[in-house]
Amino acid sequence: MSHLGKKALIIGATGLVGRELLTELLKDEQYDAVYAIVRRPLTFSHPKLREVVSDFERLEEITEAYAVEDVFCCLGTTIKKARTREAMYRIDVTYPLTVAKLAKEQGARHFLVISSAGADAKSKIWYSKMKGELEQQLKSMGYKALSILQPSLLLGEREEHRLMEKVSGNVVRGLFQGIKKPVPAQLGIKAGVVAQAMLAIAAENPEGTITYGAKAIHSLGSQR
Repeated sequence: MSHLGKKALIIGATGLVGRELLTELLKDEQYDAVYAIVRRPLTFSHPKLREVVSDFERLEEITEAYAVEDVFCCLGTTIKKARTREAMYRIDVTYPLTVAKLAKEQGARHFLVISSAGADAKSKIWYSKMKGELEQQLKSMGYKALSILQPSLLLGEREEHRLMEKVSGNVVRGLFQGIKKPVPAQLGIKAGVVAQAMLAIAAENPEGTITYGAKAIHSLGSQR
C-alpha cells in the first residue's frame, strides 16, 4: 500500500538517533515534507526539509509544524547536561507530551517515540519511572497508532560528551570484538539501526499501541 505524500515531524533531530533519522526521512519517498523543530538552525538545507527554530517553552506558537501524519520523537538528555531533574523531566517528558498533544489536535495519526528499556511508571529508579510516565501519558492521548521503542544502550558518536555512555559503549564493543561476535541487541544497539527501525515501523502504517524491545528494534532496523 502506498503512503506517498505524507508529512513527518521530528523533534530531537540533532541527537544521536535524530541525526540519523532526519537524514533517512529526507531520503524516504513516502514523505513529501519533513518538519524539524530545533532550538538552533541546522547546518544544511534540503528541498523537503521544513526547519522550524523555536524556544521549546513556546512550542504552541509554531502550529504550522504539527499538520503531519507521523511524529518522530527522539528527544532526550542526561542529568549532567540538564543539571536538575526538573529540567531533564521537561526535556524528556514535558516537551514530547506538548508536541504529541499539538500534533494530535492537528490530525496526526502516528506518534513514534524513543523511550528506554526498563521504562516503568512504578519503578523506584527515577530515570525508568520518568520514561514510564512518558509512555503512560502518551497512551492516554488516543493516537490511532503509538509506537514505543525501548532500545538498549545506544551506540554511536554523539555531538555532546557523555562520559559514562561512551565508556559503557566502548566496553560492550570491546568485549564482543575480542570474541569476534556482534554486540547482542539487549546490550547495545547502533543509533542508525534504531533510526531505520522507526522508518520501518512508520512504513507499516500500524494501528494501536505497540512496544518494541531491543531485539525487535534490531530486527526491523537491520532489514532496511
